[in-house]
Amino acid sequence: MTASVHTRRAGTIRLSAVLGVSVGVALLAACSSAASSSSTPAASSTSSTPAAAASGATTALVITTKSSSAGDFLTNGSGQAIYMWTKDSMNASACSGACASAWPPVTATGALTAAGGVNKADLSTFARSDGTKQVAYDGHPLYYFVGDSKPGEISGQGSDGFGAKWWLVNTAGTAITTSVTVSSGATSSAPASPASGGGGY
Repeated sequence: MTASVHTRRAGTIRLSAVLGVSVGVALLAACSSAASSSSTPAASSTSSTPAAAASGATTALVITTKSSSAGDFLTNGSGQAIYMWTKDSMNASACSGACASAWPPVTATGALTAAGGVNKADLSTFARSDGTKQVAYDGHPLYYFVGDSKPGEISGQGSDGFGAKWWLVNTAGTAITTSVTVSSGATSSAPASPASGGGGY
């Protein structure tokens, strides 16, 4: 009789252990399934939303003016001076490679806005060889100068880098070919050599 009781107890213990393991496995599977199903949508929504926003983002470019001793000249909305290059043709840039690194093209990814004395009708864009849209004013491709470290500086004025002159652009769309000084603490340009004409082409 003692042996029979021991056998029944051993069988009950084994059955309880098996049931306990089965329940534990089922609970573990259910929890991990719930966790993965709840975390997956959250991860996908947070990762896709910024990417979608970034891919569709465009920014309007403001072209405005700043006053100088030689009259108003073109700048962007932050006051960064804008130049033209006499080697260019109408609505076509001859500046690429090292030239474009020193004289970055003014490019637009969104709308162009005119402010100050800028004539909106004179603003346009054309496609560069790399597919970017360069801004032109009265047909003149526009550039910044890397030597201008802050808004209001005009250290590129009168430069002959890359074989032709770089000039500030006035609101009529022609080159300012004289020495220029900007008020309100900005730096003065290097003396520009006398020039016979305005546009360069």
